[in-house]
Amino acid sequence: MEFALEEGRHLSADCPVLLLPGLSIGNVGQLAIDLLISSTAAKRVGFLDAPLLLPCVGNDAYGPEPSGLLSLPLELLKSINGRSVDVCTDPSSYLPFTVYESTQHALTLIQQRSPVVKGMMVEFSKEMADFVSSIGKKHIVILSSLDSGRLKKIVASSDMQVYYISSVNTDGTDAECERLGFKRLEEYDSTQRRWAYLNELAEGKLVQDDEINLEEELVDDDYYPGLPFAALLSCCKAKGLKVTCLLCYCSEGDNIPDSFQLAGAACKLLKLTPDKFSGDANAQGGWIVPLSWKTVYGPPPDMSLF
Repeated sequence: MEFALEEGRHLSADCPVLLLPGLSIGNVGQLAIDLLISSTAAKRVGFLDAPLLLPCVGNDAYGPEPSGLLSLPLELLKSINGRSVDVCTDPSSYLPFTVYESTQHALTLIQQRSPVVKGMMVEFSKEMADFVSSIGKKHIVILSSLDSGRLKKIVASSDMQVYYISSVNTDGTDAECERLGFKRLEEYDSTQRRWAYLNELAEGKLVQDDEINLEEELVDDDYYPGLPFAALLSCCKAKGLKVTCLLCYCSEGDNIPDSFQLAGAACKLLKLTPDKFSGDANAQGGWIVPLSWKTVYGPPPDMSLF
């Protein structure tokens, strides 16, 4: 994985926190990162060339008006003084992912839009952990979702329950997350065979082989460590980084409300106030809906058919 800065841009030492999505059901983590990028007026500062990601490309994701800039599989952005700045002008520099930063909110954000090549999630996570460590990030926050079909207890509340796993303690607990009302994911057990195997792979104690396939034939105890966020957690933790995974259960469908709540949970953890995000007069509660969300379900139906 190679990183190339945009001409005239640099990574700020004043952004010690990195947020990135763990791809999973409903794309809630990606949507939450989209929302944070748009609302903090983050801008791209460079590109990550990640051959282990499937290629994809799309139109400008954030707006506020379509500008013709391409959106790529993995993006890093930056926000300075609340102003969104277009930085990509050379089509030859369209590499797989891009990095964003917000010095105003002391955030670095990575957006990932396409999945990792099958069977390469651990290798990809190692490369990501190496990159994150090399640019001096101190706290990694991973946003991801879980299959609601595996939820053991349904909470009768209009608010989504946020679950977490932290590297602060070996059992995954974190007093700050508990204080904020997040619930540790009960299914996390670092001694369970798949978690232990994943941790040993991340630490370089084992070479990945076919003995345990982390992406296929998952049983109940194997579901969670088989998800992308788990490999990212293990590999970043192996580099000595502080990692917090914020997770929510969801189903396929319209997961935009879930993304608002997960992005809000990230703000609570990082002591950010969405109401103070720079935005336009129509922004609701400080949040700015990304331009790309307007067509997330395609164009409206042709009413002349009815």
